[in-house]
Amino acid sequence: MLTQIAIGTVLLIINITLAAIAAMALEVMFQKTHPWLMREPHRPKLVLLVAGVSLWLLGVITLGVWIWAGAYLWLGAFPTLEQSVYFSIVAYTTLGLGDVVLPQAWRILAGMEAANGFINFGLLSALFIEALRQIRLNQVELRRRSGD
Repeated sequence: MLTQIAIGTVLLIINITLAAIAAMALEVMFQKTHPWLMREPHRPKLVLLVAGVSLWLLGVITLGVWIWAGAYLWLGAFPTLEQSVYFSIVAYTTLGLGDVVLPQAWRILAGMEAANGFINFGLLSALFIEALRQIRLNQVELRRRSGD
């Protein structure tokens, strides 16, 4: 049990650190594109921004799934990469279908992965919404000032 908790903790730290790095990289991209985002027209840029950031976040989540899947394969919990990835997707998204399950020796990892997915989905969604909110507020304020 302690081995599972130790491995799960390392995987959680890796995934949360990667999500934090991805969030910081996204912030840098927002800062670099801020002047462009503030120029008219705003709506097409917001659509592009939502699509781009959604793909960025999907990439971060996919990376997290692959890290857990790689660990399952390395631990010998599943015989194939396909089973490892499938289980990881189901656990990370907290779907928990139960058609493929970890062996008893590793089952605590499933709950830890679900917690990891829950944390990362929440963190990344909150950052995404806040970034869009800030950009939109800046656009509206700029429009208001230029209209006065």
